[in-house]
Amino acid sequence: MIRAENLVKRYGDFTAVDGISFEVPAGESFGLLGPNGAGKSTTMRMIGGVSQRTSGHLEIMGLDPEEQGPVVRAHLGVVPQQDNLDEELRVRDNLMVYGRYFGLSRAYLKPKIAELLDFAQLVDKADARVDDLSGGMKRRLTIARSLVNEPKILLLDEPTTGLDPQARHVLWDRLFRLKEQGVTLVLTTHHMDEAEQLCDRIIVVDAGRIMAEGSPAELIRRFSTREVVELRFGADRNAAVARRIEDLGERVEALPDRVLVYAHEGEAVLEAVAARGLHPVTSLVRRSSLEDVFLKLTGRSLVD
Repeated sequence: MIRAENLVKRYGDFTAVDGISFEVPAGESFGLLGPNGAGKSTTMRMIGGVSQRTSGHLEIMGLDPEEQGPVVRAHLGVVPQQDNLDEELRVRDNLMVYGRYFGLSRAYLKPKIAELLDFAQLVDKADARVDDLSGGMKRRLTIARSLVNEPKILLLDEPTTGLDPQARHVLWDRLFRLKEQGVTLVLTTHHMDEAEQLCDRIIVVDAGRIMAEGSPAELIRRFSTREVVELRFGADRNAAVARRIEDLGERVEALPDRVLVYAHEGEAVLEAVAARGLHPVTSLVRRSSLEDVFLKLTGRSLVD
């Protein structure tokens, strides 16, 4: 469905995307995970045919998006990082105008819009102005709008940025339903839980390069331990304490606000810490996540 080989994008002397290669088969939910500035959105713009690559090869459904952009875009749905809805129009009219832009007939659009409003849980808001909607509702409307042309591939750039936890989970449910219908999802995110929930496979991207590729579970098994112990001793003590307990786990990381101990048995680590007369202000045992994978691969947090 999508194939990229040695994809490069430069802006003057700055290299935003530095020779990445990946493939996305039909029906997969594929994620690009990385911090702001990693090259995720630039990659999405090249896939969408709105930004020309500097070098490399890119195919979407066997077509080059630069040479056959209109044909490719006819089969794409795009959800940009920032909602770009017409705030003064009603919800229903936003979908109608967008559909007419694709040359779709009113006869087709009338039932399609009703279907999309139901999908986005916006039936009771159909005649409301967009600027009266909540952030979560606007995001669902943007996704509904991207589905007007029944795309084979849906590109989502940071789909839940700025949403509260409840709105994020509602949106996740809508995306799960699209995946069940066979739509290929390609999304960027810097939220580790989002990548774990939505993606069959991800690439971890930093500074325009791929650091690792695999399913979320595979990456966690490969680069982290089963559990992580988080200890907080205070910003002025964390580094010193980390040196005293570096033998208690497979790896120990001293961050400004906490110490992370990577081990397969977190409770045993807590007991060993207490046995050494060390008493953290707070402690927590949790399962490893993609955040830990990224920290291991790059030496810094996703939110740095």
